[in-house]
Amino acid sequence: MAAVYSVRRADYARAADARAIVALLDAYASDPAGGGEPLSDFARQRLVPELASRPHAFSVLAFDGEAAVGLVNCIEGFSTFKCLPLVNVHDVVVLASHRGRGIAEAMLGEVERIARERGACKLTLEVLSGNAPAMRLYQRVGFAGYQLDPAMGTASFLQKWLD
Repeated sequence: MAAVYSVRRADYARAADARAIVALLDAYASDPAGGGEPLSDFARQRLVPELASRPHAFSVLAFDGEAAVGLVNCIEGFSTFKCLPLVNVHDVVVLASHRGRGIAEAMLGEVERIARERGACKLTLEVLSGNAPAMRLYQRVGFAGYQLDPAMGTASFLQKWLD
């Protein structure tokens, strides 16, 4: 019998969804693509309550039967040029045992549906240059490098830690 995959928006108030979000994000954080370090106890305890306290955050979960196998965390931002919301895809997680089965694509489809429902003008995300499978997925579903004027090149994602 073939596995049955389902994708839906997570309910932060539902204990099973909260456990799935923490477990899946911990699996991602522990993976080399996520930095290779498990989530801190602080993050494990506070992640879902903090997401729930932010009305501009939402998550999408994927299931193989009853087992959670995928997660996308999103944070709504704002495009000043368009004067409309945008949705940043912050984490895309599919358990290693379930990769290559279209689960991430299905979750991103649900993210796009929710973003359109919110009136967002675009989706954004960041991806490590060495993560070729993820890059292929994102390009396949319509993501492209950010640029305003091709003569100015594409944008780079930078960070500065605030301690």
